[in-house]
Amino acid sequence: MIRELVLATRNRHKGEELAALLGDLGITIRTLDEFPDAPEVVEDGDTCEANAVKKARAIAEFTGLPAVADDTGLEVDALGGRPGIYAARYAGEDATYEDNCRKLLRELAGVPRERRTARFLTVAAIALPSGEVRVAQGALDGVIAEAASGTLGFGYDPMFLIPELGKTLAQLSADQKNTISHRAKAFFKMREILCASMVNV
Repeated sequence: MIRELVLATRNRHKGEELAALLGDLGITIRTLDEFPDAPEVVEDGDTCEANAVKKARAIAEFTGLPAVADDTGLEVDALGGRPGIYAARYAGEDATYEDNCRKLLRELAGVPRERRTARFLTVAAIALPSGEVRVAQGALDGVIAEAASGTLGFGYDPMFLIPELGKTLAQLSADQKNTISHRAKAFFKMREILCASMVNV
């Protein structure tokens, strides 16, 4: 039975989101703030799954506890699938959320709405100290807006419009977002893995 779980992220926003998605399972959720000497894992995989698995395995090995990691890509059709797995550092290694959004807007300048289709893809991985890994995936289709809207969420949320709702992810409450988002879909599947207690630890 899994009783403790480490979230393999130092991103405060993401940590809060993941804790909300997993927090009612009766599992003690720990963060990397409790492990200040944990290694910085270089995300050099060529897929979201490779990056998520690498992070989860490294933190599970370091802490001796089951670890969950995720990686998200943003695929914009008009840009040939860019920024893809490089979404978090699209405007450079030290880019802010705003830097990335500005670059995306510049690259889509003049592109009509019907060609601004995009999707978020999240892959979540849980690794055990034994080395066993399970993965889950979630996706969300939408459109890149022509201007940022909303102050909630993080990353590309102000740019990512859900056509059927007429709102960006940054205009949704945390509860709304945690029902429909790519990360929520991946972690709903991860919840099933955790609830099934895939192994005894």
